[in-house]
Amino acid sequence: MQLFDLSGKTAIITGASRGIGEAIARQMADHGANVVISSRKAPACDEVTDSINEKHPGRALTVPCNISSKDDLQNLVDATKAHFGQVDILVCNAAVNPYFGPAADCPDDAFDKIMGSNVKSNHWLSNMVLPDMIERKDGRIIIISSIGGLKGSPVLGTYAISKAADFQLVRNIAVEHGHHNIRANAIAPGLIKTYFAQALWDNPDILEQSTATTPLKRIGMPDEIAGAAVFLASDAGNFMTGQQMVIDGGQTIA
Repeated sequence: MQLFDLSGKTAIITGASRGIGEAIARQMADHGANVVISSRKAPACDEVTDSINEKHPGRALTVPCNISSKDDLQNLVDATKAHFGQVDILVCNAAVNPYFGPAADCPDDAFDKIMGSNVKSNHWLSNMVLPDMIERKDGRIIIISSIGGLKGSPVLGTYAISKAADFQLVRNIAVEHGHHNIRANAIAPGLIKTYFAQALWDNPDILEQSTATTPLKRIGMPDEIAGAAVFLASDAGNFMTGQQMVIDGGQTIA
């Protein structure tokens, strides 16, 4: 258990009010970490925070944040440090996809929103926590990307570009700051049963089509991504950096 022990560590998780972010927050708290639950709506965050604190008193904190706002992101970091003292782990999970269709038809405002929320916000937030991590010679940054960043798509092209950029972001952080004992990695989930991906699993016909070429022949669950995040945040993942961990039931190999 010591390999996966996060006792005394503090983690910020964006998009933590539901889905993969919520699962990561709950699992990290179960493994001993303090967790900061963040998304745009405070009441949704409070539900998760209160639930975690019932099980682990004082271990969770709500800090609402719109990831497209640099001021909100800075407040997220400042509030975390004020309450828990420092940020040991950053999980950039929140993302948007306001457009579904051919990339050639993607409106400029949708393109900018996707790139701003899925790439620039992760760049901003990472740079906000890095100075203290560098000073302590210790830190872990995890970005939740997608297998969409590994292949082309006729309907998710712009989103896929943003997710591919996240792979490069962790590589850059790993190269620039590895000598400070800072590790940065990405997780690339396949189809996971979340609200964000509901259109791909809520309809039985679409779900069957979506999983037809997946060796495991099923959809993934949020906890199956959360376990990987605990690994990357803990001593168990100490020698892994700059990588993309694909967790997709085998979809990308078929």
